[in-house]
Amino acid sequence: MKKLLYQPAAWLLAGLSLAAPLAASAQKKPAAPVRKTTSAGNALSAIKESDIKRDLYALGGDHFRGREGGTLDELKASVWLAEQIRAIGLQPAGDDGTYFQWFHLQRTRLTKASRMSIGTHQLRPNQDALVFAPTNFSVNAPLVYVGTGTTSEMAKVDVKGKAVALVFSGNPAADMSFRRYLTQVMRDKSAELMKAGAVAVVFVSDARAQAVYEHWGHIYERGRYGLPGDANTKVVDTAPIMLLPQSAKDWVQQAGQQLTVDLKVESFLYPSVNIVAKMPGTDAQLKKEHVLFSTHQDHDGVRAAVAGDSIYNGADDNATGCAALLAIMRAFKQQPARRSALFVYHGAEERGLLGSRYYSDKPTVPKESIVAVLNAEMMGRNDPDSAALLGSIAPHRNSSDLVSTALAANQAGPNFKLDTEWDKATHPEGWYFRSDHLPYARLGIPAVMYTSVLHADYHTPRDEPGRIDYPKLTRMTNWMYLTGWAVANRTAAPAREPGFKLER
Repeated sequence: MKKLLYQPAAWLLAGLSLAAPLAASAQKKPAAPVRKTTSAGNALSAIKESDIKRDLYALGGDHFRGREGGTLDELKASVWLAEQIRAIGLQPAGDDGTYFQWFHLQRTRLTKASRMSIGTHQLRPNQDALVFAPTNFSVNAPLVYVGTGTTSEMAKVDVKGKAVALVFSGNPAADMSFRRYLTQVMRDKSAELMKAGAVAVVFVSDARAQAVYEHWGHIYERGRYGLPGDANTKVVDTAPIMLLPQSAKDWVQQAGQQLTVDLKVESFLYPSVNIVAKMPGTDAQLKKEHVLFSTHQDHDGVRAAVAGDSIYNGADDNATGCAALLAIMRAFKQQPARRSALFVYHGAEERGLLGSRYYSDKPTVPKESIVAVLNAEMMGRNDPDSAALLGSIAPHRNSSDLVSTALAANQAGPNFKLDTEWDKATHPEGWYFRSDHLPYARLGIPAVMYTSVLHADYHTPRDEPGRIDYPKLTRMTNWMYLTGWAVANRTAAPAREPGFKLER
């Protein structure tokens, strides 16, 4: 296992080192007096569609190349965001008086020296054949084809000491996404065949699996990511789960072929960063508590081109959340609340909620001082009058009090028609478990997510600034701000739900 430590370019480090002193010097200037009253009105007028659109085009355009977590593109975008925050005038609340909280993510992937072949067909790992987990593994064995692997087909074949090829088949239950079902069936079927003596298993995509192969294949090419010490970053020495494209069916069933596999793994660290800022509260006691506004700045970066476009901009996912938080900062700067407003841009969300997992474990404010988390995730697409508030129904609701405040803010402001289907435990996408509110909710901190949910351009190069509904995004921002403003000014913190327990 090769361990390497990659650090940002010297010029980027120089830029980061300058940001904190600039912010610190800004804090030394005499501040305008703040009217310390609990009856002050909100600053909703400070949230402007023109500001949101400008910021989103800057962050979600091609300049930052999709802001892939753990790359210089993510770090450059993070520096840009910190500069916008400094210009707005919020205090740095990261490490060592800066806006930044650095952390490492660990990447484990197959080396370029890894090789696979079936007969005369040379297969590039994670290009011509998907390997679902990096593994050190070598085998040279005869390949037998068993169709879809039914009981009657398997009865005709002795798989002991052989590699087995079969076509994936099956349909998930209503409450499971096909991608998750595909992974589960491949894992369970492989284990069953290995127990029968097979030394390797190769699946061939059917029509539905082919759609997963085409849409998500670039994920496996990059390997696995986690925080150092995570179970999924550990190098294993077991037979891989492999998936071939649908086009392989014609030749994979030819008799007399050998499967040759020689996979090798490397693992190394990348830097990523959370961006943290604060608008102190006005109340002598309540300012010690924080309402945390959450989002993430990363997306998928530069990947396989689709219709000639290789930049996965992530305009909705999640430049919308980034622009929304900047707008909310302007409102809190214009009119501070009784509690402090804390803003956290989480790095490497697309790698597995890594930034929010890190910050929730090592917050730069006392953990017990965080009274609520309001998370912005994809807020600018789909029907102009519909939205969703995840964490609003059981078993995901961990504070009826916070949810009631958010619902009241919706009625008083944008008045969206709320879609509760995406928040149900039975929803096949499991959307509640896929954004940065989750690590905080697992700690019992009242948390909700504001979203306009998935769409056809999700995680494709078509998710671009020109496709965002800016009036809707502005209304989503207003809703999030009005909720946070109410929580930040009430005397009692949102009550936590007794007996809260997530289904997984």
